Amino acid sequence: MTRMMLDMDIEPSGDVDADFVAMMVPHHQGAIDMAVAVLRHGRNPQIRRLAQEIIVTQQEEIAAMRLAVRQTLPPSGPSPTQVPSVRCNDSQPSTTMEP
Repeated sequence: MTRMMLDMDIEPSGDVDADFVAMMVPHHQGAIDMAVAVLRHGRNPQIRRLAQEIIVTQQEEIAAMRLAVRQTLPPSGPSPTQVPSVRCNDSQPSTTMEP
């Protein structure tokens, strides 16, 4: 949360569109980071599914905003949803939850 808030604190450029994107990208990235934490440590299947959806939609919105102000997109990396799920009890094997 602290990183997100610091990254959202920008010096206004005079270009409202660019400033909007500069503040919204860290805001959306903060949502992605929180959702990844849920996938790594959460146990509630409904919340985990919501977290997966948040990751996908927030990534799409970041890309759309950057393209709208003609910013280049960063290179693609591994999907943050490809993290091992938490074992609910020791009698069941752990599985990976794919999108």
